[in-house]
Amino acid sequence: MKHWKVLLALFVFVFSSSWAQTNTKNDRLEWFEDAKLGVFIHWGYYGVNGITESWSLYHKRITYEDYMKQGDEFTAANYNPKSWADLFKKIGAQYVVMTTKHHDGVALWDTELSHLNVVDKTPAKRDLVAPYVDALRDNGLKVGLYYSLCDWSHPDYDVVFPRPNTKKDYPQRGQKKMDAWKRFVLFYQGQMRELSSQFNPDLYWFDGDWEKSAEQWRSRALKDSLLKWNPNVIVNSRLNQYGDYKTPEQGIPVVRPDGPWEFCMTMNDNWGYFPSDTNYKPTSQIIRTFVEVISNGGNLLLNIGPKPDGTIASEQRERLESLGEWIKKHKLAVYGTTAGLPYGHFYGPTLLSKDHKKIYLCLFEDPKNYIQLKGIQNKVKSIKVLGTNEELSSERNGGAAWNNIPGILRISIPKSESLDQYVTVIEVSLEDELILYRGHGNAVELNN
Repeated sequence: MKHWKVLLALFVFVFSSSWAQTNTKNDRLEWFEDAKLGVFIHWGYYGVNGITESWSLYHKRITYEDYMKQGDEFTAANYNPKSWADLFKKIGAQYVVMTTKHHDGVALWDTELSHLNVVDKTPAKRDLVAPYVDALRDNGLKVGLYYSLCDWSHPDYDVVFPRPNTKKDYPQRGQKKMDAWKRFVLFYQGQMRELSSQFNPDLYWFDGDWEKSAEQWRSRALKDSLLKWNPNVIVNSRLNQYGDYKTPEQGIPVVRPDGPWEFCMTMNDNWGYFPSDTNYKPTSQIIRTFVEVISNGGNLLLNIGPKPDGTIASEQRERLESLGEWIKKHKLAVYGTTAGLPYGHFYGPTLLSKDHKKIYLCLFEDPKNYIQLKGIQNKVKSIKVLGTNEELSSERNGGAAWNNIPGILRISIPKSESLDQYVTVIEVSLEDELILYRGHGNAVELNN
């Protein structure tokens, strides 16, 4: 009975959505480009022993049998998605992405296409994705689902490590005469239909595309299907060339990427819960990274790895809350802003208000003597420190205004009590829309 109910739901979903019209890419990405902060959640068996998610199989650091035995202790006993969502909302995140299936093939939802899921194989015995989706939507957060295209447990997917026969975990009704790869493509496409029909996410975060070509994955057909099912959905770059935005990982870009992008990063050295990994990034580094990313027009997708019982480790919660406190204090510079000034105008990250009438200068170090801003041709209305509203004075020096060559704007230093312990933000308000001097500096042929 359950099987037929799922099939009926899928039929209704596909039929009704086939009439939808796909929105333009810019329309679909509008919320994403304003988001600034997302939370990444890697939750799975690997947190039980504290080993590398899926990759411990690939590198033969654990046998397949021992890896899967971890499911016996994946309880989700204290899983409280409402508490998760409340925390994410509190810190200022706008979207969340959770692993629904990593490369190991273990599904966190009640999939009909595999017995290798938390309902059938773990003490949790329930769908863990559905309450996550509901909790996010109750808090007005965008829903992201991570899905690995590869499945290192599927009997039709070749792997580089020893693996027992897993056919019992993958029902293949009426498919035995099909080519193995066609069977696998049918399998993963079926899981995508399940996720889309049951949860209708705002964002898909794919992974594992490097193992096959776009033609083998049928990437274009998948993207077309996703947009047919939900004309507003967006997709990360790991669907070969069919993604909507770039997804650099762990190493923050030195050069500002073109187009929409996000930077995903762990808090320590691992994605999943790894209690022996105590190499946590200090709060100061996380906040600085966030500032660098948004000043270059991107989003930070900051990762957490919940414990097998569903609780968030104190080290991770503390860092989330500290970042949230900084964002709350400096929200004028975070939300409703765009990438900042080109290189050379200010030696540090900057942001611009969308109307380009305010410049936000981000100070990573306590300033000495004065704060220097170059190439601003506009008249300045006011300058203040965000969070304290201390007014700062300024003076122009040098340049040749009559030749449209602005000098240096020297800004006074804030009082010590106005300096933030992590990153101080100075708001420079202009009388009109920003006009930048981008010249190379020529001789002044006519003096005033």
